[in-house]
Amino acid sequence: MNQVDPKRIYASKARQTGILKAGSEQTKLNPIAWQVAQQYKRETMSPVMVLGVMRLVELSMLLLTGIALYFAYVGFSAPLFWHYMTVVGGGSVLAIVIYQFTGCYDMRALRNPSGSMGRIFVAWMATFAALALTGFFLKISDSFSRFWLGAWFVCGFGALLMLRITASQLLRRWARNGTIERRAVIVGGGANAEDLIRSIEQQPYNDIRICGLFDDRDDLRSPPVVAGYPKLGTITELVEFTRIARIDMLIVALPISAEKRVLSLLSKLWVLPVDIRLSAHANHLRFRPRAYSYIGSVPMLDIFDRPINDWDSVAKRGFDIVFSLIGIVLFSPIMLATAIAIKLDSKGPVLFRQKRHGFNNEAIEVLKFRSMYVDKCDPTAKAAVTKNDPRVTRVGRFIRKASIDELPQFFNALFGSLSLVGPRPHAVAAQAHNRLYEEVVDGYFARHKVKPGVTGWAQINGWRGEIDTDEKIRKRTEYDLYYIENWSLWFDLKILLLTPIRLLDTENAY
Repeated sequence: MNQVDPKRIYASKARQTGILKAGSEQTKLNPIAWQVAQQYKRETMSPVMVLGVMRLVELSMLLLTGIALYFAYVGFSAPLFWHYMTVVGGGSVLAIVIYQFTGCYDMRALRNPSGSMGRIFVAWMATFAALALTGFFLKISDSFSRFWLGAWFVCGFGALLMLRITASQLLRRWARNGTIERRAVIVGGGANAEDLIRSIEQQPYNDIRICGLFDDRDDLRSPPVVAGYPKLGTITELVEFTRIARIDMLIVALPISAEKRVLSLLSKLWVLPVDIRLSAHANHLRFRPRAYSYIGSVPMLDIFDRPINDWDSVAKRGFDIVFSLIGIVLFSPIMLATAIAIKLDSKGPVLFRQKRHGFNNEAIEVLKFRSMYVDKCDPTAKAAVTKNDPRVTRVGRFIRKASIDELPQFFNALFGSLSLVGPRPHAVAAQAHNRLYEEVVDGYFARHKVKPGVTGWAQINGWRGEIDTDEKIRKRTEYDLYYIENWSLWFDLKILLLTPIRLLDTENAY
């Protein structure tokens, strides 16, 4: 049998199969599902983030230990200061790299320090052996204090031991109170779901918390309780449930051979900002090893991954803060002049607040300079602004044409409701030809898998301004989805730098 990668096949077919316009109507959850969703509204700590922070803490601790011992024993005015600092820095980084390759950075090792301390000790010895060999071949080993080196070895390992014991206690406490976990929902029911749940629960050091099941089938074909977990509703209700609860993963408990039903489910769920996995624990088909990920030893096919997750989200947030502050400083004279002009031109507030769709379809409040007369403002944007629109003030026409009205959104990006770059947020009641955008485009809400942006890939490609045809919203969605699937910090920087140039084209801005 030829080895294939099924996740690409399922992902592309799911996007092409427009079986349900997910999110086009507000779905009401049943009382039990609502109660469970409220229980899981609180954000959790990602295990990936915890492991990353642990690496940084241990690296910092080894550096500080070596530097402190240097100042305590060798002295401040030693002639080989930078030689010692190079050894401390290189040795600390090398130790962390060896720990990584020897499996010292996984949740099992952190939760059970006694089982991993032997590997940590051997890795620490290997680090010093590498340093000694390097000093020998460079003929500089005689220049360093052997007492300092021995003290760093002993104190460094002692500090690692104490840190690991403390971390294991914290991790156990966080695991008990739900601070660190991956929340999963099982999609499907019956025997397949029960086998899957039993298999996951048997995995040692399991960080998966199953929140419940969703299945379209009735209680005769899909029992209301499976392996002790309740069936909380249908697949349509699952979309609304995931808008409320902070869910990390959806696991589809269906055989791969049930392709039609699997595709039907995925076409409804791919718009959600969660990892989607297809359980492979009961399948006899075997694909190439890279097609699988694992929960313990339970194999999964990775169909969709949540975009801009874990450390990527940290990097993007840092990008937003830095460039938002730069933008506020650079454009503050223009914003001040605009505020004065608006006040002189017409009565009313300088700023206009509008409800728009944010991350995961949540409603957010976006700031703009007011460009319409107060009594003619349209907070819902039900009626799009057109050319020579009488609702727009004289100053409003200019600032809309030049996109100056959007500058207050730098503050949205600074405080976190927007990102600097991302799909542009649309008003909650925005329409094209008297139809809501989600009624025009299948999978429209997939734009909300990431935080919306002040500028975006669609805008710098000419898709800005009035949306008066179905084709315009389709093209915007197409470019937005391309951005989400190909995101990188360099892509964000490119869009940010191109934005002022592309704003010179004001043909579609009214």
